[in-house]
Amino acid sequence: MNNQIIKHSPSNIAIVKYWGKHGNQLPNNPSISFTLSNCFTETKITYSNIDSQFFKSSDSQISLDFFFEGKENQAFKDKIEKFILKNEQYFSFLKGLHLNIESRNSFPHSSGIASSASSMSALVMCLLGIKYKDREIDLQEASFLSRLASGSAARSVYPTMTLWGKTPTLSNSSDEYAIPIGDMIAPVFKSYHDTILIVSSKEKSVSSRAGHSLMENHPMAESRYATARKNTEDLLTILKQGDIEGFIKIAEAEANQLHDLMATSKPSYTLKEPNTINIINKILEFRKDTSLPICYTLDAGPNVHLLYPDFCADKVQLFIEDVLKDYCFDNKYIEDKVG
Repeated sequence: MNNQIIKHSPSNIAIVKYWGKHGNQLPNNPSISFTLSNCFTETKITYSNIDSQFFKSSDSQISLDFFFEGKENQAFKDKIEKFILKNEQYFSFLKGLHLNIESRNSFPHSSGIASSASSMSALVMCLLGIKYKDREIDLQEASFLSRLASGSAARSVYPTMTLWGKTPTLSNSSDEYAIPIGDMIAPVFKSYHDTILIVSSKEKSVSSRAGHSLMENHPMAESRYATARKNTEDLLTILKQGDIEGFIKIAEAEANQLHDLMATSKPSYTLKEPNTINIINKILEFRKDTSLPICYTLDAGPNVHLLYPDFCADKVQLFIEDVLKDYCFDNKYIEDKVG
């Protein structure tokens, strides 16, 4: 008998960045992110019982097929098999099942969206759907297991805003899983838009996994972790108070420090492109000229996330159309918002 589970999981954009890890996907500093709405992964798992003789005649203890956007993808299949086998103590309920996994993204590949966050959290939500069937999924468990697949995926299982990493002022915070903080923030931050300005559609020159490893012997590592811990504590207060100016300062400082860390690592990487700088300069000029509270953040790539509250969305979207899209690859950008 075949059974089917379908789950959506969104991507997220970190304001305080997670950069550097230890142990089994544990963060070296806490991070805070907006959960997005329009950029998500949809995963469907069709599962069925299989003959136990399969496992006696096969080298693998996992039986699955994987299709991304309708096409078989061996690299993703291998990654999923490795994840499940490495963490098999949490997935004993999959024994004796064949999984047919189909996944698609609502956003283009290599568009500056954290696809591992959405894809791996969607996968985990589906797997837990098999475990819990008609019962409600334990989101803390989902965050814990998503972290083991991809660190930033721990933050994608909750709406609005999320904190991942042990933080003194929140006793329920943990390095093992993320926690939701949406009920702790002022209403203005729940209205935020994130327009992703596509400077380049190329693959990143350094993967997130490789980037995290660069922090192991980085001369600024300890000062970075101290800064991130302080920024996390400060941002929690800022979010609660509705302090947009304070939010802007931390968001942009965090983005710039992330790229400074990569530029000063060994080997070093410069991921900003000329139009990344052009867009940032135009954002700063527009903010100075209009006093509208727009700001930017960056992930480990050249594309720019333009952040702004809903009350100024109309004016900002005209600015995007009139000015910023000219600096985007093929005039492309993605409209998203906190979800």
